[in-house]
Parts: sequence; C-alpha cells; structure tokens
Amino acid sequence: MTTLVVGANGATGKLLVEQLLSEGEKVKIIVRSTESLPVAMKDHARVDITIANLLDLSDAQLQAQVKGCCAVVSCLGHNLTFKGIYGQPRRLVKNAVQRLCNAIEATSPANVKTPVKFILMNSTGNQNSKEGETIPLSQAIVIKMIRFLVPPHADNEEAAGYLQSHYGINHNVIEWAAVRPDTLTDADLPSKYEIHKAPTRNPIFDAGKTSRINVAHFMSQLIIKSEIWHKWKANMPVIYNSVS
Repeated sequence: MTTLVVGANGATGKLLVEQLLSEGEKVKIIVRSTESLPVAMKDHARVDITIANLLDLSDAQLQAQVKGCCAVVSCLGHNLTFKGIYGQPRRLVKNAVQRLCNAIEATSPANVKTPVKFILMNSTGNQNSKEGETIPLSQAIVIKMIRFLVPPHADNEEAAGYLQSHYGINHNVIEWAAVRPDTLTDADLPSKYEIHKAPTRNPIFDAGKTSRINVAHFMSQLIIKSEIWHKWKANMPVIYNSVS
C-alpha cells in the first residue's frame, strides 16, 4: 500500500514516514526542501519525494500525487516564527486538506470499493463541538482569545471542520480521522499511550503530554490495521502518553 504524507519534513511527519517504512509500506511525500530529511529516508527505495510547495501544485499535479494511494496524511503546521504564525498563507492546513480531498475525489473510480483514508494531525485545543464536547467557560474564553490572536488555531479548527462537514461516516470515496495530541514532546521510541474520544484533561490549565513518536505510531496503525481504523474513523481521537 502507498500513503501520501504532507508535512513530512516536520518533527512528527518524519517519524510517521519512518513508522510506515518499518511496516513495509510505500510512502510518497511532498516537501518544500529535503534538507531536514534523514539521508536514509531520502535514499530509501520505498520513498517517492516531490519537492514543491503543496499549494502551488496544479490540480492535475495533486491528482497525480494522490492517485493509487490508500491513505493521505496531513502533518502540516505553521512554523513557530512571527512570519509562520501571522504571515501568509493564513489557512495553509485547511486549504491543503480541501485541495487534497478534491484531488482524491477527482481520481477515484466510479466503482471504488475501498475509500481513501484521510488522517489529519490536529490538536486537543480544537473542541469537537459537533459531537457534543463541552468545555469550561474559562477554557472557552482563552480559546476564543487564541483563535483571534493566533491564526494557526483557527486554521486547525477549519481543517477538521471541513472533513466533518463534507465526509460522513459512510462516504464512498473518503473516510477521515483527526488525531488530537496534547502538548507534544520528543522521545526515541514509542511508549504506552491512551486513546480517548474526547479530552480527559483541560488543554489550557491541565495539559497532558503526547510524544511525537506515539502520535506517529497511532497514525500508522490507523492506516495499517482495519480494526483500529473502523473504531476511529469519522472521529477526532485524543492521544495522551500513559502515565502508568
């Protein structure tokens, strides 16, 4: 099977590619530069690299990227610099998700039997209100301020909202899941982690921790293991490192 990963030169994206390769999968990646990629990844026979700004690709070029892929994963995010947070494009993630989904639909055969899995790396700061998640007033006030002051937060919200509003649980072309880690940390190896349907901690005042490699491992399992996918598709699972 082949998975397209966008944002593969980010900290979590690289780990996801490595996880998929360790499982014997083929991977396509779209990156603006290969400088930060490990040499082993750049030279790997099962990695197909396209050097480009994703939003600059034509519709036909994007369709060529997604064609034949069983899964598409977005690990895109904004650089934590003033330009990355407040510069253009303000809706990098949402626009990428929309264009990739359009490309998947355009290249899917009329008699498609297996929908493409679309996995979005998101955040616990994004409330899944469409599924009835509620948050304390104090958290809601802070989130509202963050939404106004930090444009990437609204971008993440809109990206997940696009998947929710366009692709129901029984869509015949695209199925989706939006994975929500809490405070991201670094670790060398996967460890025990917990998956919940909704946050069990307050991401503002009592944040948990999630190692990037655990996020990568969970996303790889969503792609590879059908029983895990069927449990979490059309959901926004929250992932924490286990404390025990």
